[in-house]
Amino acid sequence: MSTSTEAGAIAVQPAFLSKERIIAKPGFNRWLVPPAALAIHLCIGMAYGFSVFWLPLSKALGVTAPVACAPDMGFIAQVFSSQCDWPISMLGWIYTLFFIFLGCSAAIWGGWLEHAGPRKAGVVSALCWCGGLLISALGIYTHQIWLMWLGSGVIGGIGLGLGYISPVSTLIKWFPDKRGMATGMAIMGFGGGAMVGAPLAAALMSHFASPTGVGVWQSFLVMAAIYFVFMIGGALSYRVPPTGWKPEGWTPPAKKAANAMITHRHVHVNVAWKTPQFRLVWLVLCLNVSAGIGILGMASPLLQEVFAGKLLGNELAFGQLDASQLASIAAIAAGFTGLLSLFNIGGRFFWASFSDYLGRKNTYFVFFALGFALYALIPNLGHLGNVALFVAAFCIILSMYGGGFATVPAYLADLFGTQMVGAIHGRLLTAWAAAGVLGPVLVNYLREYQLSIGVERAAAYDITLYILAGLLVLGFLCNLLVRPVADKYFMTDAELAAEQALGHDKGADSTTVLEWKASSGSVPLAVAAWLVVGIPLAWGVWVTLQKTAVLFH
Repeated sequence: MSTSTEAGAIAVQPAFLSKERIIAKPGFNRWLVPPAALAIHLCIGMAYGFSVFWLPLSKALGVTAPVACAPDMGFIAQVFSSQCDWPISMLGWIYTLFFIFLGCSAAIWGGWLEHAGPRKAGVVSALCWCGGLLISALGIYTHQIWLMWLGSGVIGGIGLGLGYISPVSTLIKWFPDKRGMATGMAIMGFGGGAMVGAPLAAALMSHFASPTGVGVWQSFLVMAAIYFVFMIGGALSYRVPPTGWKPEGWTPPAKKAANAMITHRHVHVNVAWKTPQFRLVWLVLCLNVSAGIGILGMASPLLQEVFAGKLLGNELAFGQLDASQLASIAAIAAGFTGLLSLFNIGGRFFWASFSDYLGRKNTYFVFFALGFALYALIPNLGHLGNVALFVAAFCIILSMYGGGFATVPAYLADLFGTQMVGAIHGRLLTAWAAAGVLGPVLVNYLREYQLSIGVERAAAYDITLYILAGLLVLGFLCNLLVRPVADKYFMTDAELAAEQALGHDKGADSTTVLEWKASSGSVPLAVAAWLVVGIPLAWGVWVTLQKTAVLFH
């Protein structure tokens, strides 16, 4: 598209999805950007809630009970068979693929995102995530699990990675005065996606269920449509600040001992991963996440096996409970899991915002020191039968698990600058993929080993919790070793100018300073944008609170 100028020359309009097209104009309200990020993160965060589909999908053919495969049917035959139902172990591979491809896509395409901009990345994310759901719906309809692995696991996983990192760099540049809070707001949405999506999926499956079907493929179609509208709306709402912009009246902190970790220079993504700081922060994230992610997946059986009859006011061991008692403690454990998810989400916003005052390095010191103390204390709380303190300890731990995710982008911006922080964050997310293997393996396999050698169920997690406490000690030491990045790693002025020329900053002068106050007319629009994302999130929180109420009866 082109327009004539007064001089008769032809000025080419930037492409609709390009970074140049979304440079904010004076008067733009920066508080419009976090809701755009939340709109995307609330949708892709449903990856955490996919387990709501496992049980219905495990009887997609039988409807009331699974149709078993022939005993001699091999794995490959099951993958392509449309005559028997899928075991949950095969369905669980979708969850594994989600986070493998999230980490890989964020690492591979993070640099492209910095040049292409958040709008293009958000649109690609929407196409991948929602397109993956459509392919999965076809896989369910034709009963081909490989289509689900390809659709949701691989293509959807790529959408997860691009959507997850798409707002990070933009938010940090819009909120240089509140880096932690800004990224915490967006990444809180990823933690809350399942809180909204899981009850929505359950309601849709209930609506579409019939005597001949479980209603999952129809639910996938509806959710793909809803998510596409939200994600495209979020992607098209992104704006990036012009080079040199800063909040009105804000002065960047001077370089001094109190904030020596915060740089005003920039490291290129291809150099950042070679620095000792990147390796140390990678370990910091991996160890913090490993300690939380394994427990998150085992929260329900952990509470049931440690306390058993004590949850119902008696002293019966887990193996002595009858069917009705087992059902009762399972409901209590579901409430415990819901409570942990609330603290996981709340911790993302609270700890990331708190890090703006405490500092990123000190915040991680709190995670590791307090986490170590709690993990070391929890086995004793279990043996004493103190359910309230046991639950409270895990709630604090899961808040720090979520806080670790939300604080790390600001930590990277402090160390490596803001120019390529989104790409650097993308590469760091490989630590998440590693933790997704390390944490669950430690918790699950150590539990099985303890039970196999005759350890009582109530004590089967003790060694695991002590090992997780040890991981946090290692994390503390890694964080202790993080120092400001050496001068040799920073881009020169010429290199920075060349990097800026690849994006919307063509011809930008980094010495220019721009600041403006948001126009008064933008306030109603900002309120409306927050309501669009806030109402679904509030509904999800309310549903979860209702489930957790059983804990306090």
